[in-house]
Amino acid sequence: MKKFFSEFKTFVMRGNVLDLAVGVIIGAAFQAIVTSLTNDIISPILGIFGGMNFDQLSFSINGATIAYGKFITAVINFLIMAFVIFLIVKLINKIIAFGKKPEPKEVTTKKCPLCFSEIDIKATKCPHCTGDIPKDPTE
Repeated sequence: MKKFFSEFKTFVMRGNVLDLAVGVIIGAAFQAIVTSLTNDIISPILGIFGGMNFDQLSFSINGATIAYGKFITAVINFLIMAFVIFLIVKLINKIIAFGKKPEPKEVTTKKCPLCFSEIDIKATKCPHCTGDIPKDPTE
């Protein structure tokens, strides 16, 4: 039993698990902000044009109430959350890439001096015009 708890402790203390736990906690807190933004600001503003808050939209069938307005609000919450997360990830990627210089690409092709088509760097004869390619491009 002691070995089991030791393995569990090792599993929980790995970096990925801790990062995931922090992400879930921050995501839950962020969800509360987005839900408040949607319920308290966006839905009432849209309700001005529609005449009512989306949360109030519903209909009944045989005593069962289908609150499709709450679903619309949940979809708006999701879209806002996805958009904000997209912007955050895009910003983080820009910050990470800011300090890095692009690695030079390895040259794998050259131009044929006779027909100017693109050929492999190791080619000695052009496959397009069948002309002999000099080893040094300045020849």
